[in-house]
Amino acid sequence: MCTAIFFKAKKHYFGRNLDFERRYDESITVTPRNYIFDYSFVKRQERHYAIIGTATVIDSYPLYYDATNEYGLSMAGLNFVGNSYLGDPREGKINLPPHEVIPYLLGSCKSVRECEKILLDINLVDARFKDELPSAELHWIIADEDECVVLEIMKDGTRVYKNDIGVLTNNPPFEYHLTNLANYMSVSREEPHNIFSDKISLVPYSRGMGGIGIPGDLSSASRFIKAAFTKLNSVIPEDEMGSVGQFFHILGSVDQQEGSVKVGEKFERTQYSSCCNMDECIYYYKTYNNSQISAVAMQNEDLESHALISYKMKDEQQIRYLN
Repeated sequence: MCTAIFFKAKKHYFGRNLDFERRYDESITVTPRNYIFDYSFVKRQERHYAIIGTATVIDSYPLYYDATNEYGLSMAGLNFVGNSYLGDPREGKINLPPHEVIPYLLGSCKSVRECEKILLDINLVDARFKDELPSAELHWIIADEDECVVLEIMKDGTRVYKNDIGVLTNNPPFEYHLTNLANYMSVSREEPHNIFSDKISLVPYSRGMGGIGIPGDLSSASRFIKAAFTKLNSVIPEDEMGSVGQFFHILGSVDQQEGSVKVGEKFERTQYSSCCNMDECIYYYKTYNNSQISAVAMQNEDLESHALISYKMKDEQQIRYLN
Protein backbone atom coordinates (compact mmCIF):
# COMPACT_ATOMS: atom_id res chain seq x y z
CA MET A 1 0.00 0.00 0.00
CA CYS A 2 1.32 3.45 -0.87
CA THR A 3 0.62 7.17 -0.84
CA ALA A 4 1.70 9.70 -3.50
CA ILE A 5 1.40 13.49 -3.49
CA PHE A 6 1.98 16.46 -5.79
CA PHE A 7 2.92 19.66 -3.98
CA LYS A 8 3.22 23.24 -5.24
CA ALA A 9 5.51 25.62 -3.38
CA LYS A 10 7.77 28.20 -5.01
CA LYS A 11 8.82 25.19 -7.07
CA HIS A 12 6.99 21.93 -7.73
CA TYR A 13 7.47 18.60 -5.95
CA PHE A 14 6.28 15.06 -6.52
CA GLY A 15 6.88 11.91 -4.52
CA ARG A 16 5.52 8.99 -2.59
CA ASN A 17 5.70 6.53 0.26
CA LEU A 18 6.40 2.98 -0.88
CA ASP A 19 4.71 0.76 1.68
CA PHE A 20 5.46 -2.95 1.41
CA GLU A 21 6.65 -5.91 3.47
CA ARG A 22 9.98 -6.34 1.67
CA ARG A 23 12.64 -4.54 -0.36
CA TYR A 24 13.53 -5.18 -4.01
CA ASP A 25 17.05 -3.74 -4.09
CA GLU A 26 15.79 -0.32 -5.19
CA SER A 27 18.12 2.32 -6.55
CA ILE A 28 17.85 5.91 -7.70
CA THR A 29 18.17 5.42 -11.45
CA VAL A 30 18.79 7.91 -14.23
CA THR A 31 17.82 6.75 -17.72
CA PRO A 32 19.69 8.95 -20.23
CA ARG A 33 18.21 9.99 -23.56
CA ASN A 34 19.98 7.35 -25.64
CA TYR A 35 19.23 4.31 -23.51
CA ILE A 36 17.16 1.97 -25.68
CA PHE A 37 13.72 1.01 -24.37
CA ASP A 38 12.93 -2.21 -26.22
CA TYR A 39 9.20 -2.57 -25.55
CA SER A 40 7.19 -5.78 -25.70
CA PHE A 41 4.55 -4.73 -28.22
CA VAL A 42 5.20 -1.16 -29.43
CA LYS A 43 8.08 0.31 -31.37
CA ARG A 44 11.22 0.62 -29.30
CA GLN A 45 12.49 4.06 -28.27
CA GLU A 46 16.09 4.62 -29.27
CA ARG A 47 15.95 8.23 -28.07
CA HIS A 48 13.61 9.74 -25.53
CA TYR A 49 13.47 12.23 -22.67
CA ALA A 50 15.81 11.62 -19.73
CA ILE A 51 14.22 10.13 -16.61
CA ILE A 52 15.12 9.94 -12.90
CA GLY A 53 13.36 7.95 -10.21
CA THR A 54 13.35 4.88 -8.01
CA ALA A 55 13.62 1.58 -9.85
CA THR A 56 14.59 -2.00 -9.40
CA VAL A 57 17.11 -2.65 -12.15
CA ILE A 58 17.06 -6.19 -13.54
CA ASP A 59 19.13 -7.22 -16.57
CA SER A 60 20.00 -3.52 -17.12
CA TYR A 61 16.29 -2.58 -17.37
CA PRO A 62 14.73 -0.04 -14.95
CA LEU A 63 11.47 -1.16 -13.39
CA TYR A 64 10.36 2.28 -12.19
CA TYR A 65 8.14 2.78 -9.15
CA ASP A 66 8.01 6.57 -9.50
CA ALA A 67 9.93 8.93 -11.77
CA THR A 68 10.25 12.40 -13.29
CA ASN A 69 11.49 13.31 -16.75
CA GLU A 70 13.68 16.25 -17.79
CA TYR A 71 10.59 18.43 -18.43
CA GLY A 72 9.19 17.82 -14.95
CA LEU A 73 6.48 15.37 -15.97
CA SER A 74 6.15 12.95 -13.06
CA MET A 75 4.45 9.61 -12.45
CA ALA A 76 4.00 7.00 -9.75
CA GLY A 77 2.34 3.60 -9.93
CA LEU A 78 0.39 2.47 -6.87
CA ASN A 79 -1.13 -0.93 -6.15
CA PHE A 80 -4.66 -1.30 -7.51
CA VAL A 81 -5.13 -5.03 -6.97
CA GLY A 82 -8.52 -6.40 -7.95
CA ASN A 83 -9.51 -3.34 -9.97
CA SER A 84 -6.74 -3.02 -12.58
CA TYR A 85 -7.53 -4.96 -15.75
CA LEU A 86 -4.79 -6.75 -17.66
CA GLY A 87 -5.76 -8.37 -20.95
CA ASP A 88 -4.42 -9.40 -24.34
CA PRO A 89 -2.90 -7.09 -26.96
CA ARG A 90 -5.49 -5.23 -29.02
CA GLU A 91 -5.11 -3.94 -32.55
CA GLY A 92 -5.02 -0.16 -32.83
CA LYS A 93 -4.08 0.29 -29.17
CA ILE A 94 -0.84 1.20 -27.37
CA ASN A 95 -0.20 -2.22 -25.84
CA LEU A 96 1.91 -1.96 -22.69
CA PRO A 97 2.57 -4.25 -19.73
CA PRO A 98 2.32 -2.27 -16.48
CA HIS A 99 6.10 -2.04 -16.07
CA GLU A 100 6.38 -0.20 -19.40
CA VAL A 101 3.78 2.53 -18.71
CA ILE A 102 6.09 4.92 -16.81
CA PRO A 103 9.04 4.76 -19.25
CA TYR A 104 6.76 4.98 -22.29
CA LEU A 105 4.86 8.06 -21.10
CA LEU A 106 7.80 9.87 -19.50
CA GLY A 107 9.98 9.07 -22.49
CA SER A 108 7.41 10.41 -24.94
CA CYS A 109 5.56 13.29 -23.28
CA LYS A 110 6.54 16.69 -21.89
CA SER A 111 3.29 17.45 -20.07
CA VAL A 112 0.03 16.08 -18.72
CA ARG A 113 -1.73 17.56 -21.76
CA GLU A 114 0.46 15.49 -24.06
CA CYS A 115 -0.19 12.39 -21.94
CA GLU A 116 -3.94 12.93 -22.09
CA LYS A 117 -3.87 12.68 -25.89
CA ILE A 118 -2.82 9.01 -25.64
CA LEU A 119 -3.96 7.76 -22.21
CA LEU A 120 -7.29 6.45 -23.51
CA ASP A 121 -5.42 4.47 -26.18
CA ILE A 122 -3.31 2.53 -23.67
CA ASN A 123 -4.22 -1.14 -23.33
CA LEU A 124 -2.69 -2.92 -20.34
CA VAL A 125 -1.31 -6.32 -21.31
CA ASP A 126 -0.73 -9.21 -18.93
CA ALA A 127 2.88 -9.79 -19.98
CA ARG A 128 5.50 -10.44 -17.31
CA PHE A 129 8.95 -8.89 -17.33
CA LYS A 130 10.19 -12.28 -16.10
CA ASP A 131 8.33 -15.50 -15.45
CA GLU A 132 8.96 -15.25 -11.71
CA LEU A 133 7.68 -11.64 -11.56
CA PRO A 134 3.88 -11.37 -11.83
CA SER A 135 2.42 -8.37 -13.63
CA ALA A 136 1.71 -5.52 -11.22
CA GLU A 137 -1.88 -4.32 -10.86
CA LEU A 138 -1.56 -0.53 -10.69
CA HIS A 139 -3.16 2.82 -11.18
CA TRP A 140 -1.08 5.94 -11.78
CA ILE A 141 -0.86 9.54 -10.64
CA ILE A 142 0.61 11.84 -13.30
CA ALA A 143 1.58 15.49 -12.75
CA ASP A 144 3.40 18.43 -14.26
CA GLU A 145 3.78 21.93 -12.82
CA ASP A 146 0.22 22.87 -13.84
CA GLU A 147 -1.96 19.75 -13.73
CA CYS A 148 -2.43 16.41 -12.02
CA VAL A 149 -4.49 13.44 -13.21
CA VAL A 150 -5.12 9.81 -12.26
CA LEU A 151 -5.15 6.96 -14.79
CA GLU A 152 -7.20 3.85 -14.00
CA ILE A 153 -7.67 1.02 -16.51
CA MET A 154 -10.39 -1.36 -15.37
CA LYS A 155 -12.45 -4.09 -17.00
CA ASP A 156 -15.32 -1.72 -17.76
CA GLY A 157 -13.07 0.90 -19.35
CA THR A 158 -10.32 3.46 -18.96
CA ARG A 159 -10.80 6.52 -16.81
CA VAL A 160 -8.69 9.66 -16.55
CA TYR A 161 -9.59 11.83 -13.57
CA LYS A 162 -8.57 15.42 -12.93
CA ASN A 163 -6.89 15.39 -9.52
CA ASP A 164 -6.97 18.86 -7.96
CA ILE A 165 -6.21 17.33 -4.56
CA GLY A 166 -2.82 16.04 -5.69
CA VAL A 167 -3.05 12.83 -3.63
CA LEU A 168 -3.43 9.16 -4.53
CA THR A 169 -3.46 5.99 -2.44
CA ASN A 170 -4.72 2.50 -3.37
CA ASN A 171 -8.11 0.80 -3.64
CA PRO A 172 -10.97 1.73 -3.89
CA PRO A 173 -10.99 3.58 -7.26
CA PHE A 174 -10.21 7.30 -7.26
CA GLU A 175 -13.88 8.25 -7.73
CA TYR A 176 -14.65 6.73 -4.33
CA HIS A 177 -11.90 8.73 -2.64
CA LEU A 178 -13.32 11.96 -4.08
CA THR A 179 -16.81 11.12 -2.79
CA ASN A 180 -15.47 10.02 0.61
CA LEU A 181 -13.88 13.44 1.15
CA ALA A 182 -17.36 14.89 1.74
CA ASN A 183 -17.63 12.86 4.94
CA TYR A 184 -14.91 15.08 6.43
CA MET A 185 -15.98 18.53 5.27
CA SER A 186 -16.56 19.65 8.87
CA VAL A 187 -12.97 18.87 9.89
CA SER A 188 -10.88 22.01 10.34
CA ARG A 189 -7.45 23.18 11.37
CA GLU A 190 -9.18 26.00 13.30
CA GLU A 191 -10.26 25.84 16.94
CA PRO A 192 -13.80 24.39 17.04
CA HIS A 193 -16.88 26.26 18.22
CA ASN A 194 -19.89 24.72 19.87
CA ILE A 195 -22.52 23.87 17.27
CA PHE A 196 -23.67 20.76 19.12
CA SER A 197 -26.42 22.67 20.94
CA ASP A 198 -27.09 26.21 22.12
CA LYS A 199 -28.58 24.77 25.31
CA ILE A 200 -25.25 23.70 26.79
CA SER A 201 -21.80 25.26 27.12
CA LEU A 202 -18.94 23.31 25.50
CA VAL A 203 -15.36 24.54 25.27
CA PRO A 204 -12.25 22.88 23.76
CA TYR A 205 -9.99 21.20 26.31
CA SER A 206 -7.03 20.78 23.92
CA ARG A 207 -5.44 22.26 20.85
CA GLY A 208 -6.11 20.45 17.58
CA MET A 209 -9.72 19.51 18.34
CA GLY A 210 -10.87 20.97 15.04
CA GLY A 211 -9.31 17.92 13.46
CA ILE A 212 -11.35 15.40 15.43
CA GLY A 213 -12.75 12.94 12.92
CA ILE A 214 -9.66 12.64 10.75
CA PRO A 215 -8.99 8.88 10.53
CA GLY A 216 -5.82 7.54 12.05
CA ASP A 217 -5.74 3.99 10.69
CA LEU A 218 -3.52 2.90 7.80
CA SER A 219 -6.16 1.82 5.28
CA SER A 220 -5.89 3.42 1.84
CA ALA A 221 -9.14 5.36 2.27
CA SER A 222 -7.99 6.78 5.60
CA ARG A 223 -4.51 7.61 4.32
CA PHE A 224 -6.09 9.49 1.41
CA ILE A 225 -8.09 11.67 3.82
CA LYS A 226 -5.17 12.28 6.20
CA ALA A 227 -2.71 13.07 3.40
CA ALA A 228 -5.21 15.36 1.67
CA PHE A 229 -5.98 17.26 4.90
CA THR A 230 -2.30 17.63 5.79
CA LYS A 231 -1.23 18.66 2.30
CA LEU A 232 -4.09 21.07 1.56
CA ASN A 233 -3.64 22.84 4.91
CA SER A 234 0.14 22.82 4.78
CA VAL A 235 2.12 26.02 5.31
CA ILE A 236 4.19 26.40 2.14
CA PRO A 237 7.85 27.36 2.64
CA GLU A 238 9.62 29.44 -0.01
CA ASP A 239 13.11 27.93 0.19
CA GLU A 240 14.23 24.58 -1.21
CA MET A 241 15.18 22.91 2.04
CA GLY A 242 12.01 24.11 3.73
CA SER A 243 9.85 22.83 0.86
CA VAL A 244 11.58 19.46 0.76
CA GLY A 245 11.35 19.12 4.52
CA GLN A 246 7.66 20.01 4.50
CA PHE A 247 7.03 17.50 1.72
CA PHE A 248 8.53 14.70 3.81
CA HIS A 249 6.52 15.84 6.83
CA ILE A 250 3.32 15.51 4.78
CA LEU A 251 4.28 11.99 3.72
CA GLY A 252 5.22 11.30 7.33
CA SER A 253 1.64 11.91 8.41
CA VAL A 254 0.68 8.61 6.73
CA ASP A 255 3.84 6.52 6.93
CA GLN A 256 3.73 2.97 8.26
CA GLN A 257 5.78 1.71 11.20
CA GLU A 258 6.84 -1.92 11.22
CA GLY A 259 4.45 -3.89 13.39
CA SER A 260 1.27 -1.94 12.61
CA VAL A 261 0.20 -3.84 9.46
CA LYS A 262 0.78 -7.60 9.38
CA VAL A 263 0.97 -9.35 6.00
CA GLY A 264 1.27 -13.10 6.44
CA GLU A 265 4.28 -13.58 8.70
CA LYS A 266 5.79 -10.20 7.80
CA PHE A 267 4.95 -6.56 8.47
CA GLU A 268 4.33 -3.83 5.94
CA ARG A 269 6.28 -0.64 6.48
CA THR A 270 7.24 2.51 4.56
CA GLN A 271 10.32 1.17 2.78
CA TYR A 272 11.20 4.57 1.32
CA SER A 273 9.81 8.06 0.89
CA SER A 274 10.71 10.23 -2.09
CA CYS A 275 10.44 13.87 -3.10
CA CYS A 276 11.49 15.07 -6.54
CA ASN A 277 12.03 18.74 -7.35
CA MET A 278 10.23 18.69 -10.70
CA ASP A 279 11.76 21.97 -11.87
CA GLU A 280 15.38 20.93 -11.40
CA CYS A 281 15.07 17.11 -11.45
CA ILE A 282 16.65 16.65 -8.02
CA TYR A 283 15.45 13.40 -6.46
CA TYR A 284 15.45 13.31 -2.66
CA TYR A 285 14.71 10.20 -0.60
CA LYS A 286 14.96 8.57 2.79
CA THR A 287 14.38 4.97 3.85
CA TYR A 288 12.85 3.18 6.79
CA ASN A 289 16.27 2.49 8.27
CA ASN A 290 17.89 5.80 7.30
CA SER A 291 15.97 8.97 8.14
CA GLN A 292 18.67 11.21 6.68
CA ILE A 293 17.60 12.81 3.38
CA SER A 294 19.85 11.88 0.45
CA ALA A 295 19.70 13.34 -3.06
CA VAL A 296 20.63 12.65 -6.67
CA ALA A 297 20.65 15.52 -9.22
CA MET A 298 19.88 14.28 -12.72
CA GLN A 299 21.51 17.27 -14.40
CA ASN A 300 24.88 16.25 -12.93
CA GLU A 301 24.87 13.11 -15.10
CA ASP A 302 25.69 12.60 -18.79
CA LEU A 303 22.19 12.63 -20.22
CA GLU A 304 23.42 11.76 -23.71
CA SER A 305 24.74 8.41 -22.53
CA HIS A 306 23.40 5.01 -23.59
CA ALA A 307 23.79 3.36 -20.17
CA LEU A 308 21.74 3.55 -16.99
CA ILE A 309 23.20 5.38 -14.00
CA SER A 310 22.11 3.92 -10.65
CA TYR A 311 22.77 4.77 -7.01
CA LYS A 312 21.79 2.16 -4.45
CA MET A 313 19.65 3.57 -1.69
CA LYS A 314 21.61 4.24 1.50
CA ASP A 315 19.68 2.18 4.01
CA GLU A 316 21.91 2.38 7.08
CA GLN A 317 21.05 5.06 9.60
CA GLN A 318 23.26 8.16 9.32
CA ILE A 319 23.71 10.04 12.60
CA ARG A 320 25.60 13.30 13.03
CA TYR A 321 27.31 13.46 16.42
CA LEU A 322 27.61 16.92 17.93
CA ASN A 323 30.31 16.13 20.48
